[in-house]
Amino acid sequence: MVPTDTLHVTRHTSALGSMETVSGPPHPALAPLVDTYVGYTEHTLAPLRRREVATGSITIIIGFTPIRVCSPHDARYAPVTAGSFVAGLHDGPAIVEHQGFQAGIQLDVTPLGAYTLLGLPLSEIADRVVHLDDLPGWAAGPLVDRLESAPDWPARFACLDEVLLRRREQGPEPLPEVVHCWDLIAASAGRIEVTALARETGWSRRHLGARFRETLGLPPKTVARVLRFQHAITLLDGPPRSWAQLAAEAGYYDQAHFNRDFKALAGCTPRAYLGTRLPAGGGFTA
Repeated sequence: MVPTDTLHVTRHTSALGSMETVSGPPHPALAPLVDTYVGYTEHTLAPLRRREVATGSITIIIGFTPIRVCSPHDARYAPVTAGSFVAGLHDGPAIVEHQGFQAGIQLDVTPLGAYTLLGLPLSEIADRVVHLDDLPGWAAGPLVDRLESAPDWPARFACLDEVLLRRREQGPEPLPEVVHCWDLIAASAGRIEVTALARETGWSRRHLGARFRETLGLPPKTVARVLRFQHAITLLDGPPRSWAQLAAEAGYYDQAHFNRDFKALAGCTPRAYLGTRLPAGGGFTA
């Protein structure tokens, strides 16, 4: 059972409505694979449409209510309406809609963790939103029933621990070269060059790109771009600085480069993002 004192509760109220989130850590054995569990309940006065920015993690939603998700970045994929789904790595924003109420649990999973826990190459879900039932070995209905009937959030998170620990034992392991390159990209906040990554592995750039796409869903240069953007997002919460200073600190060539990447990955300008996002990583209204 997850200790109650490890949970963090956040409540947010605005003219749109209210949201409560309860976050907690996964089992220690899952810590390298799963960043956090977040239970959520949101009520709004009207149907809500929210834009979610690109992130360096895989989002698994186990929903108690259906929501609609689409990727405006890639028109090949039709909008998905689902209670439980997985969003692969995206190099652009996604749009989430609900009719005034949503509840469920969000799992923020590292890409390497998702490769193991989902049991498939992440190239199959890159830039896509896929029903959880369509993935091998997952049965969303019974899992949702177990979670909804649990007495409290610690019991729900303990249930997730049980499911994910079992999948961890059964899932595939990523190649050590891919793990090493991911660690280098993450440690550099997306600033390392692909040439340096290829040199670290002894692979050609082409072979490195193929293995990265298969395992993580996106090529290393794109993964680095997303992680650099995420680093810039964290800097927005730091001490006041000019946009040019922030761009330089995040590793962009100049402010114009920063603005182009931000708009591509967030779907809006940095200033618009600051003006509309919700607290505690709750996304922002479109």
